[in-house]
Amino acid sequence: MAMGSDEIEWRVAQGQVPYAEALAEMEARADAVRRHEAQELVWLLEHPPVYTAGTSADPAELIDARFPVHRTGRGGRYTYHGPGQRIGYVVMDLRKRRQDVRCYVHALEGWVIAALGELGIEAFRAPGRIGIWTLDRGQEAKIGAIGVRIRQWVTLHGFAVNLDPDLSHFGGIVPCGIAEFPVTSAAALGLSVTPDQLDSALFATFLPFLDSLGEIGLEGSSVTV
Repeated sequence: MAMGSDEIEWRVAQGQVPYAEALAEMEARADAVRRHEAQELVWLLEHPPVYTAGTSADPAELIDARFPVHRTGRGGRYTYHGPGQRIGYVVMDLRKRRQDVRCYVHALEGWVIAALGELGIEAFRAPGRIGIWTLDRGQEAKIGAIGVRIRQWVTLHGFAVNLDPDLSHFGGIVPCGIAEFPVTSAAALGLSVTPDQLDSALFATFLPFLDSLGEIGLEGSSVTV
């Protein structure tokens, strides 16, 4: 599926995609986008259970390696991916947009927050804590993770949203290095949200996300992730 004048491909994977396989395909796509040989991509999928380690991962935060552990080039620390979680890999060419890493991360958070809002989940940003947060029985809890890499202004990785994963699987790590706040899901909030429903909400809120990335020629931060 292509979207808008930029001809961005929208891909939804069927079944679970092994993490290493997805990472290799995403890397190849980003290289092709960098060479102007492929469309930008939003890829929605699910992984078998896996822990991933970002560039800031602290080995002490891997408590119980009950699932395979993959090192990856994204920013951040340890996170979990598995069934019941929607992953969004976003390969965007920021050379056509504002070249500002903080702007991109902020926009990605805003997109997921807007999509969850379409589904009746009031999510928000938390100062000093990257990710997507909501209230679970009055306590702030993380419902979505953000992890990105930007190489020569082409983005990789993206976000993960907890729909109905086994939350006990997060117990093998300190999720994103944050021990003082729990992880939650749509199901834990008493809501039944299917991947198709989230995909539709993400699609419906995608154009504002693109708009928030700005126009070509605007200069921004040179921070790397």
